[in-house]
Amino acid sequence: MDVNEAQHDVRRVYRGGFSGPLVSAVIWATASVVYQWGSATAAMAVLFIGGLLIFPLSALVLKAMGGPAFLPKGHPSIELAMQSAFTVPLGLLVAIALGTLAPSLFFPASLIIVGAHYLTFISLYGMRLYGVLAGVLVAVGAAAIFVVPALRDATGWIGAVVLLVSAISLYISHRAEKVASASLTRQVFESS
Repeated sequence: MDVNEAQHDVRRVYRGGFSGPLVSAVIWATASVVYQWGSATAAMAVLFIGGLLIFPLSALVLKAMGGPAFLPKGHPSIELAMQSAFTVPLGLLVAIALGTLAPSLFFPASLIIVGAHYLTFISLYGMRLYGVLAGVLVAVGAAAIFVVPALRDATGWIGAVVLLVSAISLYISHRAEKVASASLTRQVFESS
């Protein structure tokens, strides 16, 4: 199997990957609610534990839609997907350590970590849209830390919105690819 085939499989099975950012948006919004009306420590726990649940919850979303929710055993992209997934909880440990010293830095640092994790999705899915998502998350997090400190308390909400918008964009991209593929198949069938 070549890289293009593997990427096509990943896009097909995970429906362009929209369910991960969708579930993430809900988790980020929940953590933001807890941060705003509860405590920073509880918000860190929500984002960390929720982050551990993103893949299984995303798989449930895909299962509810019908069709596969996992790549077949032995697929060459499974290892890259797993390696990428493990970077977030490990990175969030650093964000939590930073957040215990300065709670307002937790969400911006988490945005940078989550954004960096999406860079591998460019190769995993073969979609540049993940580069845009990564860039936006990292830029917002870095801006809140280094340039606009007043933005820090809103970065959890901003992250939720960016992830939701990207989930919608990824789903639309997946649907467009599916329609184009069906049209191409129909043209090939009619030509023969």
